[in-house]
Amino acid sequence: MGLRELLVDAWSWLNYKPVMSQPVHRGVGPFGELAAGWVPVEDLRRLQSYKIMAAYDANQAGQLAYASGDENGLDRRELGDASKVIEAALGYLLGSEQSIVVPGAEHKPGPDADADSGRARHVQEQLRTWAEKELLSMRIQQTERSAVRCGDGVYTLAWSPMAGRPILRTIDPGFYFPELSDDLDEEFPTRVHFAWEVPENKTTGRPARLRRITYELGPIAAASRPGVDFAGWPVREWATGPDGALLLTPGDVADLDSGAISRTYPWAPGRMSWTTCYLTDAEWQLSDLKAGHDVYNLPADKATYRVRPDGEVLQAVDLQIDFVPVVHVVNLVPEAGEHWGQPILAKVMQVLDELAATDTDSASASATTGTPIIGLSGVRLPKDRTTGATAPLQVRAGTVWALAEGGSMSTLDTSAQLAELRSRSDHLLDRLAANSRITSSGLGTLSPADVPSGFALQLALGPLDSLVSNMRLARAHKYALLFKTTQRLYQAGRADGWAEGDSIPVRLAWGPHTPTDRAAVLDEVTKAVGAGVMALETGVRMLADAGYPIDDASREVQRIQARAFGAAARLADATGDNAAVRSYLGLPEAEREISTVPTGAE
Repeated sequence: MGLRELLVDAWSWLNYKPVMSQPVHRGVGPFGELAAGWVPVEDLRRLQSYKIMAAYDANQAGQLAYASGDENGLDRRELGDASKVIEAALGYLLGSEQSIVVPGAEHKPGPDADADSGRARHVQEQLRTWAEKELLSMRIQQTERSAVRCGDGVYTLAWSPMAGRPILRTIDPGFYFPELSDDLDEEFPTRVHFAWEVPENKTTGRPARLRRITYELGPIAAASRPGVDFAGWPVREWATGPDGALLLTPGDVADLDSGAISRTYPWAPGRMSWTTCYLTDAEWQLSDLKAGHDVYNLPADKATYRVRPDGEVLQAVDLQIDFVPVVHVVNLVPEAGEHWGQPILAKVMQVLDELAATDTDSASASATTGTPIIGLSGVRLPKDRTTGATAPLQVRAGTVWALAEGGSMSTLDTSAQLAELRSRSDHLLDRLAANSRITSSGLGTLSPADVPSGFALQLALGPLDSLVSNMRLARAHKYALLFKTTQRLYQAGRADGWAEGDSIPVRLAWGPHTPTDRAAVLDEVTKAVGAGVMALETGVRMLADAGYPIDDASREVQRIQARAFGAAARLADATGDNAAVRSYLGLPEAEREISTVPTGAE
């Protein structure tokens, strides 16, 4: 049977699996829950790939194969190879630690410091405090594991008046449905949905429902307030004054000619904007959804809007921001124009299948090797005294069989086949390490005794370095966007200490992914700073990146300079300015009193 159709997309690496080409029916097969009418057809392959990746990660690929019609699927041996690759890639991506870094924050504070460095230090301290409260390290672990395993991870942020800070959450990418545009100039989607089914609750009698949360950019409208419709359901209604005219949100300005409403946002105080982001959180009963209704066009007349504890009806609530507070993370740098990422297992799926098949055969061969098949001739078979039937012979330690004259015994030796299977497993593990670019050294299958030198190990880790660089490059601007969104939410919430002005660039610094020669880095920094070809701040940052316990680069610079009396003496000789020397050493200004000097006559 020839190939009649060649489908090339972001999930083509799964085309070899029959389960991807089988029709999907509601409640039938491994993807029965994806056959709901509200799941768009264009998202079906993506959701299937997520479930397949989760099955491999949980050693359930055999169960998935059995559910798709493979009768031998339950006999499949899975020994955690897929999970090991995922965890190894995740560990190398994250490195030893992650830290929030604002360029310029390492400069020494003081009266001579410029305003930009002072603001950079303030933003860095505020964001690090926010990261501790929001458990950023744990959120990164959750999102990045999803991105490494499935190819995609999603963050959402929302301002919380109760907490007084932006709230960071990780969302399963299977709930993420962005409306992607064909416009090549559109960098981010302007409408994003999060949707999932809520099962029936027989205790309360609530039927099965679909919940959808929507963020949408649109033109600024008049102010609205919570209300109820004719049936008593919560909705939002326009806010009107005593004369019945529509009211504007405080700070908004309406153009008398066109009627367009604009406002000024704190991060762009000199620029008017006509765009805002609306939040809608609603539910639909599954029985109300008909053919043609999917997550992108649900019937508005069947929606039931959720109400926050403060009484706010979540129907097109104006968030008073001009961006969608959602950050989508991809695992590797995608193809041009591609929105979705690619998991770490994408190119080695068939190697994992071969490994599982070999492990299954090895288990069968080891059974016949440990308990061999024995052939006997010239022996009287024992009989059961109760039934008189012939009892089977059993191989046990110390068993003696009396053979008649001319009798013989032979065994089936499968040890050679078992050794060959083990050799094949080692070969496949090497292919897995090489093709995933994690390398045998990265997976821990290479013995340290086989590495002749540290330079040889560095060369062996070259593909891993390339992989980690690719993964971190794909995330660099995503985390910059995450911290930019956090700053703007602080400004939108009118939090103390957050003045108006454009957001400061912030990056997430990853720790070293392989053991570093800290002594070599220290020697390099010492020579460069001592020779005057490198600033002290740059050297301290290099030491922090190498793994030295430096929490705050600017404070570390202060401590170093407070003890650098030789450098202070050279500064005094060069400038003759005692005030500059005291500032360099971190000392307070000297008193301006003129002291008397005692003379010998006194």
